[in-house]
Amino acid sequence: MAAPRFLVDTNVLVLTPIILAETFLTLESYYEMDRKEVAAVLRGFLNCRGIETMEEKHLDDALRRCTDKGVHLADAYLAACAAASGQAIASFDRDFEKFKDVKRIEPKK
Repeated sequence: MAAPRFLVDTNVLVLTPIILAETFLTLESYYEMDRKEVAAVLRGFLNCRGIETMEEKHLDDALRRCTDKGVHLADAYLAACAAASGQAIASFDRDFEKFKDVKRIEPKK
């Protein structure tokens, strides 16, 4: 089987954050893999030759947070972005309190 044209032309596969999130969700829900295992496997995949990601630092940090704290990728990604920018997160979700470098503000009800 011939390699897809985009790999032949560029030798690089670029993954967007949403594709990584969909892959994470599929591995966790459909294939019933442990969340921490999924994060570790995807971190390894992103470090493979020929793989590039948009927002590489945020995604790597988010996957590390998933591995370390066992939180959902979306929460880990928001925490990574908040930590990098110094911004607080407005959320009812107390999972954000697991991250010492992120400030959570609870919205008023």
